[in-house]
Amino acid sequence: MPGYRTKQESIAIAGEDDLQIRSLLDLQQHADPLGEAAQLGISSAQWPLFGLLWPSGAHLAARLALRPVVLAERILEIGCGLGLASLVAHRRGADVTASDVHPLAAAFLRENLRLNQLPPMKYRHGPWTAPAVPATGDLRGLFDLIIGSDVLYERDDDAALAGFIQRHAAPVAEVWIVDPDRGNRPAFNRQMAARGFAREELRLAHALPVGAGTLPSYKGRLLVYRRGLPVPD
Repeated sequence: MPGYRTKQESIAIAGEDDLQIRSLLDLQQHADPLGEAAQLGISSAQWPLFGLLWPSGAHLAARLALRPVVLAERILEIGCGLGLASLVAHRRGADVTASDVHPLAAAFLRENLRLNQLPPMKYRHGPWTAPAVPATGDLRGLFDLIIGSDVLYERDDDAALAGFIQRHAAPVAEVWIVDPDRGNRPAFNRQMAARGFAREELRLAHALPVGAGTLPSYKGRLLVYRRGLPVPD
């Protein structure tokens, strides 16, 4: 690829066939000849983050693989990066839309769909810091399940992410966020509670198979927020 190098891996998800995933070779990759990423506020240091496989994303994909597909349910992945969780759900027959802010996320998603011989999947530009009224090609609509991994990576005093989720969550909705115990989690919990979402937390602290080996023991949480749904005992 012009300006950056990639690799292809076979990713194991428990209970599912392996997925072939094209990703960036490493964190040293960067190519923004037209300044598209810079215009979106993506620095050279942040540029490659979308194109790598991260432990939180693998845990989200593994959790989603265990969830029954619900007829007519609409799923949205925010900050999808390579879209591993979306690919798992799509292959199982779920109605899923992947979204990200990075200008290359859509191209990598199309390539990973091709590598796995999967039909086209919906993708939308989905920056949560954008105005409430989307531009042409931006994310629209309401979703029954909103998922994301490692999206609480910076302070969000304006509650932009919680507001984005509120705008795109159906009246009865569930939100799954896998978070590696980042310090911004308590503030996000308060912002979601203020928007009517009850919370349940599940500790994630075990290894997951991936590629030719396993991810190391993971210290993080699956944060589940529900609105209009009973909280399990």
